[in-house]
Amino acid sequence: MFYSSISNGHVKDLKKLNSKKYRDLSGLFLVDGEHMVIEAFNSGYLDELILLEGSSFSLDVRTSYVTLEVMKYISCLDSPSGVIGVCRKKDSVLSGNRIVILDDVQDPGNLGTIIRSSVAFNVDTLVMSHGCVDLYNPKVIRASQGMLFKLNIVITDIYDLIVDLKKNNYTVYSTSVIGGNSLKSIEKSSRFAIIMGNEGNGVSDSINSLCDKFIYIDMNPLCESLNVGVATSIILYELDK
Repeated sequence: MFYSSISNGHVKDLKKLNSKKYRDLSGLFLVDGEHMVIEAFNSGYLDELILLEGSSFSLDVRTSYVTLEVMKYISCLDSPSGVIGVCRKKDSVLSGNRIVILDDVQDPGNLGTIIRSSVAFNVDTLVMSHGCVDLYNPKVIRASQGMLFKLNIVITDIYDLIVDLKKNNYTVYSTSVIGGNSLKSIEKSSRFAIIMGNEGNGVSDSINSLCDKFIYIDMNPLCESLNVGVATSIILYELDK
């Protein structure tokens, strides 16, 4: 198909996918750029390929071509790559022994970083509370560099989930400088869940009340704190040793 007008119904539907409301209604989301489109295709989530007219890029999937005006209209980027993928949302269930749980993490860049680090350091499942930033926010997708297609990700009520994990002999960690143990000295567990909190408020009291152990990262006292993306990456690196 070739689309040359932003008034076309299908083009308008694609544009709507830049809104969380329509992503939730349709179960679809957009990725922009060859690398992320290839990741989506290789993982089996790519439904349609949108290419700038004249493009030589090709994948074995339904493909539509558009004018530059339409491409700019659909894309949320100031300078679209010319390759956009229409993808199905992931359908995941909790599995594995190494779990990361996010309690209302709000920054898209932090979530993208955590997704990449979770893949890098062999996390089995990333769990997001309902209060987290939307997994399919375009900024999250770009920050993850396509790694969201390589990670099992579950969005659920984390309080009930943690209760269930404890019943199944997972060690549940949270972070706290007061009363916590140095990350370097922590006795590692084969089945664990590490909870990381909101950028401004940290892990909520109700969630912390469920934790088995508290840990902190040793660092120069001149630095009061690290952002949650960096802190999660350091913790996962240490737990993966």
